[in-house]
Amino acid sequence: MMNLMKWNPWKEMDTFADRFSRVFDGTLLPSNWMSEESALGNWKPVVDILDHEDKIVIKAELPGVDKEDIRVDLKDNVLTLEGERSHENEVKEDNYYRRERVHGKFHRSFMVPAGLDADKIKADYKDGVLNIEIPKPEEKKTKTISVH
Repeated sequence: MMNLMKWNPWKEMDTFADRFSRVFDGTLLPSNWMSEESALGNWKPVVDILDHEDKIVIKAELPGVDKEDIRVDLKDNVLTLEGERSHENEVKEDNYYRRERVHGKFHRSFMVPAGLDADKIKADYKDGVLNIEIPKPEEKKTKTISVH
């Protein structure tokens, strides 16, 4: 049986950009052609979003981020995840052979169903993974009114 998958044009653009940058990685352009601040200070954590019958679960990978540096907000049906991962200051820059781990501020936003009770949203952070559970709003049942 064949599974149908939704086409996501933005994912295609990410894949294209990654492949394109690999073409130039160390071949035509020197590895330091982009400033370190722009290369290492721009990242977005990867997330998994699960749709259960009674809740939506968002799992975000945030390795190296302190719990105190994570903020989750809900406003106008948009759940926003933001924070910052600090870089290690004790290692001198000239001691690095290669530096690929990114640091800096991050910001992700997700549309959520209308009518959520923000007080019922739970967020737990353990082993570098933020787990956000969003209970789905109870559907309002149609009330039948008898005609006399």
